[in-house]
Amino acid sequence: MDADRNLWRDSAQETFDAAAFTGDASVDLCILGGGFTGCSAALQAAQEGASVLLLEAETIGHGGSGRNVGLVNAGLWLPPRDVCAALGQAQGDRLNAALAAAPAQVFTLIDTHAIACEPIREGTLHCAHSTNGFKDLQARFEQQSALGAPVTLLDADAARRRTGSNMVHGALHDARAGTIQPLAYARGLARAAAQHGARIHAHSPVISLAHNGSDWIVNTSQGIVKSKLILIATNAYHKPVKGAQVPSTTPVHYFQLATAPLGHNQAAQVLPGGEGCWDTGTVMTSFRKDQAGRLILGAMGKPDALGLHAAWARRMLARLFPQVGDAPFEHFWSGRISMTSDHIPKVMRMGGPGYAIFGYSGRGIGPGTVIGAAAAKALLSGDETHLPLDPVDGYDEAFTAIKGQFYEMAARIAHAGGGRLG
Repeated sequence: MDADRNLWRDSAQETFDAAAFTGDASVDLCILGGGFTGCSAALQAAQEGASVLLLEAETIGHGGSGRNVGLVNAGLWLPPRDVCAALGQAQGDRLNAALAAAPAQVFTLIDTHAIACEPIREGTLHCAHSTNGFKDLQARFEQQSALGAPVTLLDADAARRRTGSNMVHGALHDARAGTIQPLAYARGLARAAAQHGARIHAHSPVISLAHNGSDWIVNTSQGIVKSKLILIATNAYHKPVKGAQVPSTTPVHYFQLATAPLGHNQAAQVLPGGEGCWDTGTVMTSFRKDQAGRLILGAMGKPDALGLHAAWARRMLARLFPQVGDAPFEHFWSGRISMTSDHIPKVMRMGGPGYAIFGYSGRGIGPGTVIGAAAAKALLSGDETHLPLDPVDGYDEAFTAIKGQFYEMAARIAHAGGGRLG
């Protein structure tokens, strides 16, 4: 099995070819990064009539956006009260409200721009990996219900019927959420932005960035961009750029394996409602199906330990869904997550008129779409109240490499054993 065979690249119905940037250009907004955030910002700005140029060092969706699980969640990984405790009540309420509406914004964009990304809006299931995990779900249910969210707490029997697995101890269903083919979504956003006049360039790494008092000067290996505004949306895949210091965050690796398409009878027994799932374990596991009926299993960990993770996945699959039997894994890929210490994304001012956005902590689709579009509005208008959270002038986090090693060690220990659910 190829250690870097990405299902999303193999199955994406959306294609988007972007040439490398050459020559000189002068624009209103220059964006670095062609993932959910950058493409959402490009689309928003282009729709508002701004001249936009996006530079992606690799290909559209190359980073976390094209390696994502594909769960379109409402909110952050943190429960709402924890968000308010970290940001203050007013700002926390603002961010919670904006991200509660994120799935609706994502699916509206998909419908409006006819993005072929396998959208399924049947909700997600946050599954309890233990009885203690179910207590956590009860607390989350109470908080979300108090805010009027359409969530349902399922006991063990109901959750087992809903998932097709006897290993879950209950689940929290969120009707706002759903699943997509994430790389196809990123490409579809880029296509829509280009159709509205944005210039999208791949294979165009930025070498240096400087603000001369009136404009940003962006240098690539083959050209120069002069821009009034700048947005850095490279997140966990930021490459060194002279003059653009983006703070380090904790790197967390996440791998996924996908089976061959299941037969009709098998597929009908696994997640029959089409929800996407993740569990309450500290070393998280996710599972979902795609449109072709493949079962996709994911977990924290680097792909370096291919034998360890693949063996764990085989054991875990047998425990979760014994009815699937020996369905072979045909795809194995991984990506990086940018995790902040408080698990809340950051919008950081760049000195001149611009922002760097980073730190989604594993929640890139909804927050990236919402914050990217909001950042474009804020930059073009000069009004930061468009942002769902207050921007910061700087950010510093200590011991990020050590924290990343801790997460990796925890993942390897968990995967060397029998797994976690049950």
